[in-house]
Amino acid sequence: MTDYDYIDLGYTPKESDVIATFYLEPHPEETFESAANKVAAESSIGTWTDIKTMLPEIYETLRPHVFEMDKESGIIKIAYPAYGFEAANMPGILAGIAGNIFGMKAAKNLRLIWVDWPEEIVNAYKGPLYGIDGVRKFFGVYDRPLLGTIVKPKVGLPPDKFAEVAYHAWRGGLDVVKDDENLVGQQFCKFEDRLYKMMEAKDKAEEETGEKKGYMVNITAPWDEMIRRAEMVEDAGNEYVMLDVVVLGFSAVEAFRNYGFEFIIHAHRAMHGAITKNPKHGIKMAALARIYRMLGVDQLHVGTAVGKMAEGKEDVLDNVHAVRDEFYHIKPTFPVASGGLHPGLVPDIVEIFGNDVIIQAGGGVHGHPDGTEAGAKAMRQAAEAVREGMSLEDYAKDHEELRKALEKWGREHTR
Repeated sequence: MTDYDYIDLGYTPKESDVIATFYLEPHPEETFESAANKVAAESSIGTWTDIKTMLPEIYETLRPHVFEMDKESGIIKIAYPAYGFEAANMPGILAGIAGNIFGMKAAKNLRLIWVDWPEEIVNAYKGPLYGIDGVRKFFGVYDRPLLGTIVKPKVGLPPDKFAEVAYHAWRGGLDVVKDDENLVGQQFCKFEDRLYKMMEAKDKAEEETGEKKGYMVNITAPWDEMIRRAEMVEDAGNEYVMLDVVVLGFSAVEAFRNYGFEFIIHAHRAMHGAITKNPKHGIKMAALARIYRMLGVDQLHVGTAVGKMAEGKEDVLDNVHAVRDEFYHIKPTFPVASGGLHPGLVPDIVEIFGNDVIIQAGGGVHGHPDGTEAGAKAMRQAAEAVREGMSLEDYAKDHEELRKALEKWGREHTR
């Protein structure tokens, strides 16, 4: 045990401090206080024993302060001096406050719930280029949620068939079509071929409908290849790219936003559940959502509360607040609801999120009894019903596509 004490319940955090809120469940051989002290030490300047190289000025200037502890709830709050971090280096910051600490014996369970970021660190980040207002301006849609689909099956369709499915989704009234998280550049659907076929389909759909359409093309790949693909997307005149932000890593997301492209960045959170799902350990999605917003994504999957994913309404709303609430100069990121959705759930999503949400349905579009275009029409009709203050059942009386969707899926939540 070291002689350095980081428990400081009388400490008042400074405006410049980084404040991390944790849930802590100590190892049976540790007290709550000793485990909290070790978490603070390991995430900052400390180590497991006294060291001769700990200069007094280092301890006084850079020591973290555990200024709140609640044994009953397991909550602790630690304030870290911003001077201890390189502001424009999110991987470096997280290597401290979310690094070695999760593997410590002292903590049976440890979960990073939230980070309050000081302005001097937030100022090092650009945030979204477009944000909610910019994305809405791009589409010219202001009075309803944006609507989209994911081409299904996730992988397997060749480029021409993939583009055909997308065309029918756009023609049916959806605003956006996206690749799924695991579709990149496989042999059966090479990236270049898919991109060019999709651009043809998008142009055709825009001409026929008179509406702006978006294609979220997944450029996730090793860095050099990802940049090559981004340049190809830029040359093709597409306005969107999609990044699998968790598997790419914080550094890649930050570097891509700073690279100079002018894409709308759609962020898929594939693999987040490995980090966020355990309510006692890991990192809460809301904390990650705020970080990805700082790094500059315009849209981010945040859960549905009524779909097939595990997060409940409270967690989803925490994610929504993380991406939409006022946050210094950083624009709000568009929350995306996706996973097990269908037309019957549109009113529930709007009730939870409000209008500023992108609702994406994959199986809930392509599984319509009359196919993709009818499924897209049903989604649009559901959104129109909500906008007009009508029940889906009443609106469906004069809209066959919505009626058939309700007959198949009803208003039930998916499991």
